Amino acid sequence: MSLEGLRDRGNALAIRRTGKLTDLLRQADGGTADDGSGFGQVPANRVPTSTKRSVCGYCATGCSLTVHLRDGKPVNLTPTNNYPVNLGAACPKGWEALTPLSAADRLVSPMIREQGVLRAVDWSEATDHFCARMRDVQSRFGEASAAFISTGQIATEEMALLGAFAKFEMGMLHGDGNTRQCMATSVAAYKQSFGFDAPPFTYADFELSDVIVLIGSNLSIAHPILWERVARNQNQPVVVVVDPRRTETASAASVHVSLRPATDLALLLGVASELMRLDSVDEEFVSAHTEGFAQWAELVDEWDASRASSVCGVPIEQIEQLAATIAAGKRVSFWWTMGVNQGHQAVRTAQAIINLALMTGNIGRPGTGANSITGQCNAMGSRLFSNTTSLYGGRSFSSLSDREDVARIMGVDVARIPTQDSLAYDQILEGIDDGTIRALWIVATNTAHSWLDQDKTRERLSKLEFLVVQDLYGDTLTAAHADLLLPAAGWGEKEGTFINAERRFGHFQPVSNPPGEARTDFAIVHTLATAWGVGSWIDRWSDPAAAFQQLQQLSAGLPCDITGIEGFSALDEAGIQWPFPAITAPAAGVPSERRLFEDGAFFHADKKARFVCEEPSGAPEQPDNEYPLVLLTGRASSAQWHTGTRTDRSSVLRALATDVATLQINPLDAAVRGIEQGSVVQVRSRRGIVAYRAIVTSLVPRGQVFVAMHDPLVNRLTRITIDPISRQPAAKHSCVDVTRATSDRHHGETLR
Repeated sequence: MSLEGLRDRGNALAIRRTGKLTDLLRQADGGTADDGSGFGQVPANRVPTSTKRSVCGYCATGCSLTVHLRDGKPVNLTPTNNYPVNLGAACPKGWEALTPLSAADRLVSPMIREQGVLRAVDWSEATDHFCARMRDVQSRFGEASAAFISTGQIATEEMALLGAFAKFEMGMLHGDGNTRQCMATSVAAYKQSFGFDAPPFTYADFELSDVIVLIGSNLSIAHPILWERVARNQNQPVVVVVDPRRTETASAASVHVSLRPATDLALLLGVASELMRLDSVDEEFVSAHTEGFAQWAELVDEWDASRASSVCGVPIEQIEQLAATIAAGKRVSFWWTMGVNQGHQAVRTAQAIINLALMTGNIGRPGTGANSITGQCNAMGSRLFSNTTSLYGGRSFSSLSDREDVARIMGVDVARIPTQDSLAYDQILEGIDDGTIRALWIVATNTAHSWLDQDKTRERLSKLEFLVVQDLYGDTLTAAHADLLLPAAGWGEKEGTFINAERRFGHFQPVSNPPGEARTDFAIVHTLATAWGVGSWIDRWSDPAAAFQQLQQLSAGLPCDITGIEGFSALDEAGIQWPFPAITAPAAGVPSERRLFEDGAFFHADKKARFVCEEPSGAPEQPDNEYPLVLLTGRASSAQWHTGTRTDRSSVLRALATDVATLQINPLDAAVRGIEQGSVVQVRSRRGIVAYRAIVTSLVPRGQVFVAMHDPLVNRLTRITIDPISRQPAAKHSCVDVTRATSDRHHGETLR
């Protein structure tokens, strides 16, 4: 595919300030005076006088944004031209990153719910209430009866402090993050295959590949700046998209492989079988740098293209052609995201992708790799430093030496460090049913919207004796259940670091003050910890910069070593990818983009990667006469983010976004049901019934329907299916029936 073809067909998004986005932003700015700064037109009385750089707080691409200030207040922003991630580009969310901060409905004071009514209180009363209620629950049911759910949306330093306070002082054995919903699969796959949670790539690989295979990734919508990196590729790459639906990315690709939902593993085995038949195994690499190939080869031998085709529905010829394309490529990169991660057999599917890269030697070289594209801005920070599913830096709670190491570095009592792993997110919620969990502290995530089988989830939250919700806004579906609301500062109102999908630490800075009594998450946790009466170790965590120094010490000697980063300011120019040990400094002498495994050495003790594999199994819920259609969920617009908590505050982003209260259905499925374009339909699953406006389109194959994950009601339909290894929920596959509604009045409502 030509470069121009990629640009013309694939990037129909508002990546730069052009077209509809330009008009909307001008309206939002309220004027058209051009100040000559190069970032658009602003009112003459808002011409900026200074700037600050800050890494974006939405997805894990990690774009740098230059915020323009006048008299110390932000008036606009532009993407940073020379930052190695986005190279002067930004998606609509980035352009509008400041808007959610000034929303009129920000949570501006702590709130205590009494007899069903919220009452504003000061921080002193809120802090006393938090400590008293948590201690009361723990005194009656044990320390482990209180748990927390963290997030990939706050600073690395904030989540690390939260994890230390909750686990080492409050005695919360159980704490997980919403990264369980997006990245747990990749974490488990990388750990087992490589010996550490180590995404090997750098974004430059998008521009260096001659074959790019995107599996379960609508890149142009979910990560539009990374799609622009594909568009920069001068090698006329073959771009292959593996996805049931003809997404925006699939429509722009060289090849779209449309498979039956939840059959990716069978397809990958069929491709591997064809690669074996084509004698395309890099035997020298496999012999020198891997273990377990014989087991993989044995499984692959049972899955020729014919058998794989019968399961996944992809024509034999297309499986053969895909294998031939990979075999012919000199630099082949494999990329996956939620379409793989949110599956019933997700870890083994991700490892099959890794196996394809290993068996063909497509790893450790420019333009290659088995590459997981992360979802949230700081999912990698959560994976390494949240102290939830692993001890800091990827250590193990079950290892005495690891616990002693952390205790020595931090100055905490080793006896207070848990000796066993936490329950996972789904298990914490299940623990509410059986009384294991009685109190829950939810930070910067919207569980009542984003978790599956929504009615059951909300019922569980209502059972808790004490629920604390810490967020920017008090009107989320989760906040509606809170006994205590804590007002938090957002991106642009605080300082810290994010770690993006390519392992790059980026620095973000405050450009405005939080409203009212809202505080940074770091300050909130610090205040609560001080009131709780924690040990002297917290003196070393006086502010985010000091906390970062603690994380550096905790990383020393580990694969994620960052001891060579000389403070936050060292990150402003280009960010720095881990590993970056002290011996690597100074940063000026190190390439801004570095990939792992260039020497063929992995993180297992023998330095070899592992082939890990398993026989495919069908999704637990299969279509039948009562529920004959498969419901797919995913991103619907580059202008929307997750549950809309922030993006819905922007009129620009709302105008750019697709109406989420719609259902895409194939014309043949619509015809047999009497459904026409724009009809109101009832969508029914074993969990509930929701109404949508129908979009009749051939973009969705027959037997499938699609609803945006951003819709607040869609998870009333989804089934809680959990990958047994990563415990990540399979949000992409549930069975439903769709019928035409009798009137429009039910549009967007739940039907009982």
